[in-house]
Amino acid sequence: MVKYSKEAQKSVQLSIKKMENGTLKIGKSNKKVTDTKQAIAIGLSEVREKDAKVPSKKSPSPSAKK
Repeated sequence: MVKYSKEAQKSVQLSIKKMENGTLKIGKSNKKVTDTKQAIAIGLSEVREKDAKVPSKKSPSPSAKK
């Protein structure tokens, strides 16, 4: 199992709380986030920008391209 830094955990929790309050929005379109998985992805991407310890995005395996 991958370990996340404390900063990453706080960022994800904050993004989920924002989603529940209805203040978390998607990029330039300003649409409200309604999916928890999307809120987690936004939180992790914000932490990646700060260079915290977060696993990299998964790339598709070569066998999946067939």
